[in-house]
Amino acid sequence: MKRKNCIAQCMIMAVVMLATGGWMVHAAEFNGLNMNMGNLYRLSNAKSRSISPENFTGEKGKGGMATEGTGKNAARDLGQGWKVSPSVSIEKKSTFTLAEIEGPGAIQHIWLTPTGHLRYSILRIFWDDEESPSVECPIGDFFACGWGEYAQVSSLAVCVNPGSAFNCYWVMPFRNKCKITVENIDENDMRLYYQIDYTLTDIPADAAYFHAQFRRTNPVPYQEVYTILDGVEGRGQFVGTYMCWGVNNNGWWGEGEIKFFMDGDTDFPTICGTGTEDYFCGSYNFENKAEKRYQEFTTPYTGMPQVIRPDGLYKSQMRFGLYRWHIMDPIRFETDLKVTIQALGWRSGGRYLPLQDDIASVAYWYQTEPHAKFLPLPDKDYLEIQ
Repeated sequence: MKRKNCIAQCMIMAVVMLATGGWMVHAAEFNGLNMNMGNLYRLSNAKSRSISPENFTGEKGKGGMATEGTGKNAARDLGQGWKVSPSVSIEKKSTFTLAEIEGPGAIQHIWLTPTGHLRYSILRIFWDDEESPSVECPIGDFFACGWGEYAQVSSLAVCVNPGSAFNCYWVMPFRNKCKITVENIDENDMRLYYQIDYTLTDIPADAAYFHAQFRRTNPVPYQEVYTILDGVEGRGQFVGTYMCWGVNNNGWWGEGEIKFFMDGDTDFPTICGTGTEDYFCGSYNFENKAEKRYQEFTTPYTGMPQVIRPDGLYKSQMRFGLYRWHIMDPIRFETDLKVTIQALGWRSGGRYLPLQDDIASVAYWYQTEPHAKFLPLPDKDYLEIQ
């Protein structure tokens, strides 16, 4: 009898795993947080909402009611309901609040298409009335397009589509409140189209908060490592890295190891990579051997979608944009986390050369709150790409 019960339970588990795409899914995920091809047929009590310039509050039945907006002149013959407010203008040196949402709920998708310099538009996200943002990052870098030039990205977490459409699919749960702002630090006004899709739903007790932090060091001091993330305190998981890597030497630049120091590690990390291209899941210089050149690639979890090559005039340096999402292999920590990577190439005699490159990064992670306050964001001149 026990054997029959065991067989029956195993069969039920197999059916559930098949229906959920091969994985056992937490019951709370069926409440609208994480839908996938395996559970889209499941009904939920979650309420779908969306904020855009056509519905600044996301209220039910309140979309498309604007009588003033950036599209008013184009809709002058049609009137209310005909794309009167499709975008917003954000004045120079000012901050605009994209969304303020009362929870509990979760951000499921963010779409932005800004004008102007992508390093001069700063995205910030605050959870539950916190004073210090949990996300603080230039828009381009947050969406894996950090060199100020368009690069097409096809991944599970971030998509960048023609002509300047930035999409984010990181699930961002919150319990009490969510506030999203964009600061325009430029000398010129900017135009922003945006849509924030979210669900109002119960949040499980074990749900952590999403964080993202930008850093830049230009150049990396000789024989020093580049720090992607430091000062994290709490419990959580590291889920992604985006890097802008500007090379200041000839030759190969990607021998450096990434290191994850966690839960009291001091001199030596618990997780140590074997090379920069190895961490980004490439090999042997990302080389297309038939064409003797770097090969761009973009996949669900890893990619090097951007290679900016010298043009013989003002573009004098090689520049790379790379991402690595730890969706299937999150780096879990219990008390603290620090992440570094070496800038390392080759010199004469088969010896390593510590590089002094221009490196910027975005670290993405989930953790319990409160979080440690971020380092101050670099000023406008230090953010600038030249």
